Amino acid sequence: MKPESYIQKAYRCILQNDFEEALRWFEQAITANPGDAEVHYRCSITYGRSNKLEMAITHAEEAVRLQPDKPEYALHLQHIKAAELVQRARKMVENRKDIPKPVLYQAVSHLKSAVAMDPLYAQAYVWLALVYSELDEHARAISVLKEVILLYPQESGLQHMMEELKQRLKSYMQDSTSDGK
Repeated sequence: MKPESYIQKAYRCILQNDFEEALRWFEQAITANPGDAEVHYRCSITYGRSNKLEMAITHAEEAVRLQPDKPEYALHLQHIKAAELVQRARKMVENRKDIPKPVLYQAVSHLKSAVAMDPLYAQAYVWLALVYSELDEHARAISVLKEVILLYPQESGLQHMMEELKQRLKSYMQDSTSDGK
């Protein structure tokens, strides 16, 4: 079978929301023609959408290696790496109580790197704001959230989150002034 046939089958599977089967077809296309940067790129996108970020990074890196003059490949690689950093930070803090401060600061470091890699990746900003809030650095959390609201003003969920952060800052300020009395 020709590599183009594998790709057509992969896209049919994507249209049917069968991403696992699409990935199987992309991998067969790569086996048939491992030097095709475009197939690695498309395969990486599908792995990314399936939240299989390690494989997405592997194929994105290969696409960039094979065709370094394609800016969309490099941008995609940056986005996938940023998504992986956000995923790593989320795992560090999500659904945990009494997270040690060094762990929170490590999560901040991952999230700041993710924002630097992909300045349009809203989730990186949102998680950075949440972690700053966990550190009682509410002013920083609000500042980060303002940045993402400027990027995505139509997102009403961000406005709601901003109100919650402002309320947390207000409570924190009231608690700290009452402790000082």
